[in-house]
Amino acid sequence: MHSEEIFYSIALRRCPLIGDVVFQKLINEAGSAKQVWELSKSGLQNIFGIGRKIALEIGNKEHLDFAENEIKFCEKHNIKINLRHLGDLPALLNTCEDAPAILYQKGNIPTTQNNLSIVGTRNISSYGKNFIQDFLENINSQSVTTVSGLALGADSEVHQASLVNSLPTIAVLAHGFHTLYPSKNRKLADKILSENGMLLTEFNSSQKPDRENFIQRNRVIAGLSPATIVVETAFGGGSISTATFANNYNRDVYALPGRIDEKYSQGCNQLILQNKATAISTISGLIKELGYDKEKEKTGELFPSSEIKLLLPQNQQDILSLLHKTIPLSLDEISENLNLPSYKILPDLLQLEISGYIRALSGRQYLIL
Repeated sequence: MHSEEIFYSIALRRCPLIGDVVFQKLINEAGSAKQVWELSKSGLQNIFGIGRKIALEIGNKEHLDFAENEIKFCEKHNIKINLRHLGDLPALLNTCEDAPAILYQKGNIPTTQNNLSIVGTRNISSYGKNFIQDFLENINSQSVTTVSGLALGADSEVHQASLVNSLPTIAVLAHGFHTLYPSKNRKLADKILSENGMLLTEFNSSQKPDRENFIQRNRVIAGLSPATIVVETAFGGGSISTATFANNYNRDVYALPGRIDEKYSQGCNQLILQNKATAISTISGLIKELGYDKEKEKTGELFPSSEIKLLLPQNQQDILSLLHKTIPLSLDEISENLNLPSYKILPDLLQLEISGYIRALSGRQYLIL
């Protein structure tokens, strides 16, 4: 049974001029979608940034009727409805300021998986295909989930190669679950679900695969993963927007370089030139950069890393106990958790980074290796 909060959230998000950021602002002010819906027009307009046009839409019965039908549609097609303000979104995506207020989901995968977003052009070459196939074949023993957009070309290659190598894969759609675009990938979508993968979309069942939806979709692809790989793209290709979102979220970006006269390598080369992506030189090097080369400790090892960590000073052990492999923690968050000023923590963070225990990201954020 879906809660009242889902009902009012769908109605609220459908109102014109209420995007994900405004939606979250209203929730923060009122406490819940239902409470927003029950505010008076004057009360709504007293919220900074909420004008008359938005206030008039909230309370409109048309949106409630739509929400009722949308819930029936989701129940009929076994679609899960996730609300950001109730903590339903994947943790890493939830850290994005513009994360979707509502995320519709088909299928399910283990929450312990490490996500890796891989995107590229629809006009993928044999060079790009071979890279994707070789790369995913070499990480098939790792607990990695790939993320892409189910488009033709590079996206399809990512999903297919993931399935071949028994890697769970997530396809993020640019439309509601009432349709499947491109239709050629319907069998691939079914295969993803049958192989413990997942389809995600922020769009409801009235929303078609309109052009602007694809850019909006790309921020979810970037937001789901700590790293994004761009395989091949032209200047201004859709994958450039995914890389831009990933950069804005302080995530790692890698690009496959190519010949300067190849149209669908020029976008990757530009990302590298502008220091917006790290160049991929070898598959083994990329695997090492991503931290996928860490083998499980073997029994009988003379000095297992778990024992070495116990030899570290207690303050460094405390830091390690806070950090996660895929969800970055900022210096301020570490300081707050340990109840220590940041200047006392920085030397330990530096030592842990030099010793190979942690990885520093931009914006003073850290991951454990």
